[in-house]
Amino acid sequence: MSLAGSAARRGTCRGSARNFEPGKLTNGCLAGRRQPSLNRAPEVGPRVSSLSEKKNGLYLEGSICGIQCLMLVDTGANVTLLRTDLAQKLQEQLIYTAPNISLKTATGEKTEIRGKLDASIECGSRKFHHRIYVADITDPCILGLDFLQKFNFTVDLEKNEIRTGGEEIPLFSASVQHSKSCSVLVKKRTIIPARSECLIQ
Repeated sequence: MSLAGSAARRGTCRGSARNFEPGKLTNGCLAGRRQPSLNRAPEVGPRVSSLSEKKNGLYLEGSICGIQCLMLVDTGANVTLLRTDLAQKLQEQLIYTAPNISLKTATGEKTEIRGKLDASIECGSRKFHHRIYVADITDPCILGLDFLQKFNFTVDLEKNEIRTGGEEIPLFSASVQHSKSCSVLVKKRTIIPARSECLIQ
């Protein structure tokens, strides 16, 4: 048995300098291209889908430490983030960090993590306590996978809602103007004719 024959049976890729053309199959292998390593460790560190507002993102209304804000639900972020200017209002709770931790986006953009705080986050009728990070993002707040998994949230994209503990909280798109429904109680009975407007004291 020749050495070339035994090598072919073992499935190794060999080719002479004459017939070694990148992009061509040689003995069942793609010549000139290195196969990716499956054992490579995944990237660690804070990640987020985007630093700027998403036009097709889903938001919910809530508050962080009493500050009302819109929260982007981002399963592509592995940390929960608060915008820097909002964090400035919580100076007493803010823990500054050394500027050596970078937040990285899917497109390779980077920005520094400026601090962190243990915050109370209100969504729907419930309040949660969670550590969040401060960074220069466009959205007021990004709820990351760390928060969603910790408190067993389920995101329903078909119904545009988020659920936890039996409560369903509506989500809305940034491209749709969101309006609140309010009830009004007046002191005396007033009849408003159809297709008309009336100012009630």
